[in-house]
Amino acid sequence: MNKFIISSILILSMLFLSSCSVGCSRTGRLFKDNDDKKAEARLKEVIEALENQDKDALKVVFSEKALDEADDFDDSMDNLFDFFQGEVDSWKKSSGPTVFESNNNGHKIKEVSSYYYVNTDKKKYFFLLEDYPVDTEHPNNVGLYMLLVVKAEDRKKIYDGEQKILFDGRKRIPRVGIYIPFE
Repeated sequence: MNKFIISSILILSMLFLSSCSVGCSRTGRLFKDNDDKKAEARLKEVIEALENQDKDALKVVFSEKALDEADDFDDSMDNLFDFFQGEVDSWKKSSGPTVFESNNNGHKIKEVSSYYYVNTDKKKYFFLLEDYPVDTEHPNNVGLYMLLVVKAEDRKKIYDGEQKILFDGRKRIPRVGIYIPFE
């Protein structure tokens, strides 16, 4: 009888412990899917603005903070419209998104970095988007903070610390607004 009770307790314990991890992974997948969809929606907004050469529509996706901190945002937009050539044929996710969340005494911040290949009838590009979809204390931070665009073949260079695009050695270089390192 004791063996039966001990075995039952062990089996029930294993079921309870494993059910939490299963439930948590399902919840995690739901949040990740939601982040994926939001990142894709942000990319689609950017692509539509590029295809229509619509500066106002592109400006709207950026946060007020990014617009304030960027060096000559309007000039960067002009450079992007010149750099990005052709009609979009397709796009696909490269990786990610990478999501960082914090909750400091109810002040919630979420940063989503997403990575895409965008193909046009003329070239293939790599897009890196840094977006802040949530900042409960500072709503002017909500929106796209950085859009980096390079030709697809230059993608690996942006992570090279020697190139000093996103990193100087191993130290992250802060970028804001629209950034096209290789024009």
